[in-house]
Amino acid sequence: MPLPSEFYELAKRLNNWGRWGEGDEIGTLNLITDEVVREAAATVAVGRRVPLALPLHQDGVQTGVIPGRINPLHTMVAINVELFGPGTVATSDDIVTMGLQAGTHWDGLSHVSHGGKLYNGRPAESITAQGRSAFNGVEKAGHIVSRGVLLDVARAKGVDRLDGGHAVTPEDLEAAEELARVTVRPGDIVLVRTGQIQRFLAGDKHAYAHPSPGLSIRTPEWFHARDVAAVANDTLTFEIFPPEITDLWMPVHALDLVEMGMPQGQNWNLEELSAVCAEERRYAFFLAAMPEPFVGGAGAPVAPVAIF
Repeated sequence: MPLPSEFYELAKRLNNWGRWGEGDEIGTLNLITDEVVREAAATVAVGRRVPLALPLHQDGVQTGVIPGRINPLHTMVAINVELFGPGTVATSDDIVTMGLQAGTHWDGLSHVSHGGKLYNGRPAESITAQGRSAFNGVEKAGHIVSRGVLLDVARAKGVDRLDGGHAVTPEDLEAAEELARVTVRPGDIVLVRTGQIQRFLAGDKHAYAHPSPGLSIRTPEWFHARDVAAVANDTLTFEIFPPEITDLWMPVHALDLVEMGMPQGQNWNLEELSAVCAEERRYAFFLAAMPEPFVGGAGAPVAPVAIF
């Protein structure tokens, strides 16, 4: 089914193609300037660190619904091997096979296309089995560090977890801003908490996956107006699932990644961060969230850390 006119109207208003030049491959990450990083570093006051990644193991969040996106298969290939002869130092080595977007991850700008195009007008056919992503590979993202802002939508609504049918709206984001007493500004990385990951942490990965609260099709315009560098949340699908518009699947992905060139993250554990922000009485912090630099990757695992 063709994308509706509503989608194309939004896409036209949000489009960043050419904004940072015809050769640009990092999109809104251009908004993380040296000045933005200096100001972000200045938010560190006590040195308290909060990890935001899920552990990587075979019983991860993936349910098998997405073909090939497998949870990590971790295998030992050497166990206490004395490489240089008996009595010498012994080593153990291991390997892992996994979907790059299986756990806590960033979606790269080559993850999604529509109309045969990737971000900045690159052809979707530039992604091949042998060459991977010729353009917009996740390794181009480099060092993602900036001011992080937690928009705790669930807390702002006075609940532990949003229900599965809740589409997070711009009004929800502004209510969370008011709770946080912070204003999202250019170059920020916004983390949106729904509380949905509680379902996975309680052992029900299927309930975590579906139905899921998530970002509304109205939110990309809000992030575009604020010049946000990247957005992540605590759900499997990032946007509300099933979709808020019947048969319009993954429109937020297309608007964020293809039109705006804005990386988005999924499966981020924001539960401890929510508690720490409330305890510290501040919702802005230094965020280090570098993706693993898989050349030509459409996404990559990340182990983010918020530092207060």
